[in-house]
Amino acid sequence: MKRALVIQHDHVSPPGFVGERLEQRGYELTLFNVVPEPRFHDPGVTVEYPDFTAFDVVVPMGAPWSTYSDTIASWVRPELAQLRKADEAGVPVPGICFGGQLLATAHGGSVSRSPDPEIGWCEVSGDDRMIASGPWFEWHYDRWTLPPGVAEIARNGAASQGFVLRRNLAVQFHPELGPAMLQGWLDHGGHHSAIEFGLDPAQLMARTRAGEAVAQQRAHHLVDAFLDHLC
Repeated sequence: MKRALVIQHDHVSPPGFVGERLEQRGYELTLFNVVPEPRFHDPGVTVEYPDFTAFDVVVPMGAPWSTYSDTIASWVRPELAQLRKADEAGVPVPGICFGGQLLATAHGGSVSRSPDPEIGWCEVSGDDRMIASGPWFEWHYDRWTLPPGVAEIARNGAASQGFVLRRNLAVQFHPELGPAMLQGWLDHGGHHSAIEFGLDPAQLMARTRAGEAVAQQRAHHLVDAFLDHLC
């Protein structure tokens, strides 16, 4: 059985629909949590990562922090080194939101504060081979600049939304998200953030519940495309 390492940067960002589809495609998941729940509000932990090259796929997930924050440099720097090592070894990596921003940083791009942060279901124009055009769930305040040599495969008016570089796929949105995951975010500061952004958390949850089956299908399609074209 093939092995997939899932890097959970915090305790409320599980692999969701993405992990579900990886398991359906025959991958055994190993979950590695970076910031444990008691340190959620003090995330400057020291981490010893497993060797990324010992796995068939590595999935760095989202996080509520900025990749460039000095507060989390203690574990971002070694993770960037592991991502470069995985790339050199040809290990496929789908990076999700924060994980995609890590890929951009690791391979010569950059990440900075976005003038157009996105929260909720946002329209994305994709290549439709790997990333379907339409609404994807977003929750980000930063955006990347593309590394040299990438193929950008998705964007919208706010930010680049997806790129491929060798066997790396970066997406700015959250294909893994379902209602339970969104509830976890809302319970850990997201409720107030959504209101400050002008959104009604109850309506955000209602739309997420109503569209759960479609979101699951689209996430599975994305995972299938990644596995079929980059693995």
